[in-house]
Amino acid sequence: MTSPDRPPLGIGLIGYAFMGAAHSQAWRTAPHFFDLPLQPALTVLAGRNAAAVADAAGRLGWSSTETDWRRVIERDDVDLVDVCTPGDTHAEIAIAALEAGKHVLCEKPLANTVAEAEAMAEAAARAAAKGVRSMVGFTYRRVPAIALARQLVAEGRLGDIRHVRAQYLQDWIADPAAPMSWRLEKDKAGSGALGDIGAHIVDLTQFITGQTLTGVSGLLETFVSKRPLPASTGKLGGVGGTEMGEVTVDDAAIFLGRFTGGAVASFEATRFALGRKNAIRIEINGSAGSLAFDFEDMNVLQFFDGTESAEVAGFRRIIVTEPEHPYVAAWWPPGHGLGYEHGFTHQVVDLVNAIAAGEDPLPSFADGLQVQRVLDAVERSAANNSAFTEI
Repeated sequence: MTSPDRPPLGIGLIGYAFMGAAHSQAWRTAPHFFDLPLQPALTVLAGRNAAAVADAAGRLGWSSTETDWRRVIERDDVDLVDVCTPGDTHAEIAIAALEAGKHVLCEKPLANTVAEAEAMAEAAARAAAKGVRSMVGFTYRRVPAIALARQLVAEGRLGDIRHVRAQYLQDWIADPAAPMSWRLEKDKAGSGALGDIGAHIVDLTQFITGQTLTGVSGLLETFVSKRPLPASTGKLGGVGGTEMGEVTVDDAAIFLGRFTGGAVASFEATRFALGRKNAIRIEINGSAGSLAFDFEDMNVLQFFDGTESAEVAGFRRIIVTEPEHPYVAAWWPPGHGLGYEHGFTHQVVDLVNAIAAGEDPLPSFADGLQVQRVLDAVERSAANNSAFTEI
């Protein structure tokens, strides 16, 4: 039951696949481990297929379902709309929700184009003036080791930032026989590896350094141009199928960049790195120290203190599971690591606390727009033979 001093926050979630399941788990879990000022209520789950969304609602803990996202926004028992749909629908849903006075959490990347992202950021600014909050879901910011990295940089422990290196490596479509999905269609996804996973490392490096990218030089590559259509399309498809779909996005993106503080950067995003499942690798070198992180060892942050004598200097392996570390005190005893899903729970905690405090949560739609501008600049640079392109 909801206590009188903890009013409910009705959640309407649109989308119930991978991200929908992750968000559902977070909304369920957050109030059980964190002392939240509002009580999230899993009010309604929306999806186009009535039977499938009903099944998902039962498994994920939602009280009711809708097959039209517009009905979610119209409901009086929904205070916040959580958008977990493909990128081509983000702008329409998020803007409509904000204009209806609903808080919005929108998955990344914010949109498929800069124009859409600009419209969303403008709608968010208008809504904020009326006390309606919005946030984009760059969830990896909430990994405790990443949050600690940001803290060390903000404290000046790295000095002046000189080099930034970032990779996001996966291999889930390395097999040419892997079937088509919406993530491989530009009209639905906006871009391929660049927007799907490259957006994360753009946001993370800007978050950790506290700086923004000012220009890029990019290269995009598509290794497999056609893939079998899945059987669900009603055509012959799947492995061994004869009907093929055209891949209209990049399989890999590589780009150089420069930050506002003068640091130079290199980025790589690919879904063709065999053996790498979810390797988010970030290394930052400053005038006074360095740090390194790999999500495949997500509870560890490597830190080099350049002020120590050469006799004892070396990268220090920090196991980020102490109560003093960001977010960790609410969970398990030291040494009992957290997992992928915890970042989504921390996202809910930060969002609910901001709404209750009447503050704009971060990352904002304006932050999402900045990332979208970087992605757009990479695409324009690649189309112009890697010419340096300002953001």
